[in-house]
Amino acid sequence: MAEKDKTGDDRLRIPVETAAALVAAQFPQWADLPVRPVDVNGWDNCTFRLGDAMKIRMPTAIRYAAQGEKEARWLPHIAAHLPESVARELPVPLAIGRPGEDYPFPWVVQSFIPGKSVAASSAVDRTALAGDLADWLLALHRVPVSDAPPAGPHNFFRGGDLSVYDGETQACLTRCAGRYDRATAAALWQAALSSRWQQAPVFVHGDVSAGNLLLRDGKLAAVIDFGCLGTGDPASDLMMTWTFFAGESRALFRSRIGLDAATFARARGWALWKALLALDKPDTDDGAAHQGALLVIDTLLAEHRAAEHGAPL
Repeated sequence: MAEKDKTGDDRLRIPVETAAALVAAQFPQWADLPVRPVDVNGWDNCTFRLGDAMKIRMPTAIRYAAQGEKEARWLPHIAAHLPESVARELPVPLAIGRPGEDYPFPWVVQSFIPGKSVAASSAVDRTALAGDLADWLLALHRVPVSDAPPAGPHNFFRGGDLSVYDGETQACLTRCAGRYDRATAAALWQAALSSRWQQAPVFVHGDVSAGNLLLRDGKLAAVIDFGCLGTGDPASDLMMTWTFFAGESRALFRSRIGLDAATFARARGWALWKALLALDKPDTDDGAAHQGALLVIDTLLAEHRAAEHGAPL
């Protein structure tokens, strides 16, 4: 039986027995396959391996419940339009399950893609990854959006107007004041709010992060977790510019993707918002999360100052 998370969050804790029972009841052709937890779980979905070639994704709260069906609708479309030259593997939707066994949301079965996440890898060729990721995002931007959903609550406004998080960011700026240059952070935020994407909407992944990029033989093999997929402004997909890349890899990513300064200014706003949220939460990892957030904030503020003085980025 799924239970509320004991941390006080409203997300469900889903035992492997519930996942196995749902599979057995709704997809008897897979009932004999072992179900086991993945090594590193996500936030929006609880994921289990189903045999060797499949995975089960189960939303942990109502706000994530529509993600699986959205992925089932749009992942095949995206896969069909990515050119072979940059086509990393994408999860293949295989089935959509119904609520049951005291679990209240739809859930999905997808193909399992082997590989090690960038987040879990100790040695990553960041320059090579920067080039591969930029090429993949550019290819994603060329996929016809058709009637794909625009940014909204379904994907937490990734690809949409950053001003939706203005109140939250202003509150964080106030609560976390004294830990960084608040005046520059406020100026960066206002610069991020001062422009809009003026071109046709493009697909956005919505959560381009080290945990959602898989490596094999040291190279980018797959991009996973499209729950925050939507269409609009690509700025929200650029946060790894500061959260992961640095020096040569940052410069290569920026130049290869070729987006304008205003888009990167909005991207700095997205990265600042996310770092401030991390800084504003209790740190249960001996200060590591707060230290990481402060490092990202300092990097963002230094780049904003440079941009304000016309320095090349």
